Amino acid sequence: MTELTLVIGNKNYSSWSLRAWLVMKQAGLEFAEARIPLDGPTTHAEIRRYSPSGKVPVLIDGDLKVWESLAICEYVADRYARDLWPADVADRAIARSICAEMHAGFQNLRENMPMDCRNRYPGEGMTAGVKAEIDRIFAIWRQCRQKFGTGGDMLFGKFTVVDAMFAPVVMRFVTYEVKLNTETKAYADAILAIPAIQEWLAAAYSETESIPHIKM
Repeated sequence: MTELTLVIGNKNYSSWSLRAWLVMKQAGLEFAEARIPLDGPTTHAEIRRYSPSGKVPVLIDGDLKVWESLAICEYVADRYARDLWPADVADRAIARSICAEMHAGFQNLRENMPMDCRNRYPGEGMTAGVKAEIDRIFAIWRQCRQKFGTGGDMLFGKFTVVDAMFAPVVMRFVTYEVKLNTETKAYADAILAIPAIQEWLAAAYSETESIPHIKM
């Protein structure tokens, strides 16, 4: 297998890096990490060495570079692990719709509750816009678990790209102590119990960089 390298930002802050990293871990891939601390004087130049967009993450597979988290997830599923999407065509269409919605939306949540795994800000950032987006997230979780979640504790039963897209949201809910009901807490706990998530969190806690309220 061609050696894979995933270029990421700080594990404490970079939600988009987490999504691609988690998919690759769950696919059982061996890959090198190139971690570039964000918000530093050389950050942009360093990322530009790898990424045409100037953003992380970017996956390097031989001569190929794939940027944007969702594109990386699609590439990994196409080439290495097709079971990262539901097998049924209709179910897969719903899963992709949810991923696209997460990728393109939820700006209030991103801006007011940026990912920061190490710290706790109980109640901070809960604007009306954020609450509306959280309500939408809860509805997605509830509907997926009820319709597709048999056979496992993820949104479509077993782990899929959809769960990777929501993993940073779970991190945010922990940081800002968002109130969860029994159903949503069960899903959040299932995400946090994934060994790769525990590995990511341990690395995030070991980082020394501090970026106040970075929006990632």
